[in-house]
Amino acid sequence: KEEKKEEVTEIKLPEKMTIRELAEKMKMQPSEIVKNLFMKGEMYTVNQEIDYEKAEEIALEYDIIAEPEEKVDVIAELLKEDEEEEKDLVSRPPVVCVMGHVDHGKTSLLDYIRNTHVTDREAGGITQNIGAYSVKVRDRKVTFLDTPGHEAFTAMRMRGAKSTDIAVLVVAADDGVMPQTIEAINHAKAAGIEIIVAVNKIDKPGANVDRVKQELTEYGLVAEDWGGSTIFVPVSAKTGEGIDSLLDMILLTADILELKANPNRKARGLVLEAKLDKGKGPVANVLIQKGTLHVGDYIACGSASGKVRAMMDENSRRVKAAGPSTPVEVLGLNDVPNAGEVLVATDTDKDAKNFAATFISESKSKLLEDTKSRMSLDALFSQIQEGSLKELDLIVKADVQGSVEALKQSLLKLSNDEVVVKIIHGGVGSITETDVTLAAASNAIVIGFNVRPDATAKSMADQEGVDIRLYKVIYQAIDDIEAAMKGMLEPIYEEKVIGHAEVRQLFKASGVGTIAGSYVLDGMIQRGCKVRISRDDKQIFEGGLASLKRFKDDVKEVKAGYECGLVFDGFNELQENDKVEAYIMVEVPRSK
Repeated sequence: KEEKKEEVTEIKLPEKMTIRELAEKMKMQPSEIVKNLFMKGEMYTVNQEIDYEKAEEIALEYDIIAEPEEKVDVIAELLKEDEEEEKDLVSRPPVVCVMGHVDHGKTSLLDYIRNTHVTDREAGGITQNIGAYSVKVRDRKVTFLDTPGHEAFTAMRMRGAKSTDIAVLVVAADDGVMPQTIEAINHAKAAGIEIIVAVNKIDKPGANVDRVKQELTEYGLVAEDWGGSTIFVPVSAKTGEGIDSLLDMILLTADILELKANPNRKARGLVLEAKLDKGKGPVANVLIQKGTLHVGDYIACGSASGKVRAMMDENSRRVKAAGPSTPVEVLGLNDVPNAGEVLVATDTDKDAKNFAATFISESKSKLLEDTKSRMSLDALFSQIQEGSLKELDLIVKADVQGSVEALKQSLLKLSNDEVVVKIIHGGVGSITETDVTLAAASNAIVIGFNVRPDATAKSMADQEGVDIRLYKVIYQAIDDIEAAMKGMLEPIYEEKVIGHAEVRQLFKASGVGTIAGSYVLDGMIQRGCKVRISRDDKQIFEGGLASLKRFKDDVKEVKAGYECGLVFDGFNELQENDKVEAYIMVEVPRSK
């Protein structure tokens, strides 16, 4: 026996497990562990979940050293890449995303660039909307993404894929900075992308470029001639003025970024958009990021897989191969993938199918995990205590800009040693789908002040498990967040009437008091519920139900149409025909 003691085994344990699973890992009988704990006065069952610390403690008693299990993110493993060798890398065209407020001229700017610079447009070549265009500038290619800017951004950020290299922020010179402009800036910053500001509509009489520069300094974009590092280019999509210098700036920025990719390898790309086409089946618009995709390659993309049947470029011409930074339309997947998924080329059909299958099963388990870990204020405190939360991201929406600023200032002051409050986006207007997407991508809580979520945002928030809080008074919002940080979110209870009964007969019992022999009229009476007793429509008592019997037995509940004996907490002055209303207190989710 003594010799056995010296043997030290090591086991790896997950964050949480049941006693049974722990016993399996320790190669012991679960009952042995339960018995041991019982002897120490701790009651556990074999299926009870314990955390890692407890498990480690139990294992140590049996001379087993526990190590925390490394959590493997299977999808990340699948998408993991070897480092590319420097010698294989070739410079690639930059991918530019054009963003800005509605009507500030994003599309007209793109149209102007495309009409003057599109790669040799052939007769009858209709420009397909792949959502991306390759444009030739001074014998170099630039890929423009014409996705609804921030939408694609967040979806892609959620996948952790960096889709764009440079963001061109279009601001109208006569209009200045607008809510979506700010949103675009926040999205671009969150994704860590170079921003070039194009001040559009300078041909208009009310154009004031300096005002735009002034307004943007508040968001950390300071013009170069003002001593900052952000490039500002005044342009006019109408007359074409300044467009060339904008393209030059894009190329210059691309040179500084030194964008490179290896074309001679299995392709990887990003789905920008995907749809089900009547004639072609599932069609995915893909931006190739590294490697070259050929017709006939096996591909997997999220839960879909298949073989490339055909590829078209943005002019609907069939192409045989597509290299880095090239946008193409890919046919041949067996299902429509989500926008923002990563597309990978595999060696065999089997690999592609396995990849998709793994993705599906992982997504399911990840979904379960995620729903557990989504931020809600109630869970906030426990996360702070576990130390798993270092910053609380908030998105603030209010009816007027003044309120946004006030809320931002007050909430930022709440930061303490354990939690930093970060406002990742603040804006005016109702809570939109974009806000919810951003919240989901950044695991943030949305705070609405005098505004409501629109229908799509509401359904999306439910689907994504995003916490939306609505307030009418600024102090309530501040108090709530503060209370959440201190772990003091008191649950709100409201009463729910569960049934009515009528007293038919009274019995006196020594030591118990008066027993009311009653008949349940509707609903049911439950043990431990609260009751109100009324006589001639006047309430004479409100309190607890001390006991609920049917004949001589204590029962949990008595349904409508049955008789029962009721004893009330400290109330005996009953009369026949008194009415009893039974209700329970239900916890309501807070201010949804």
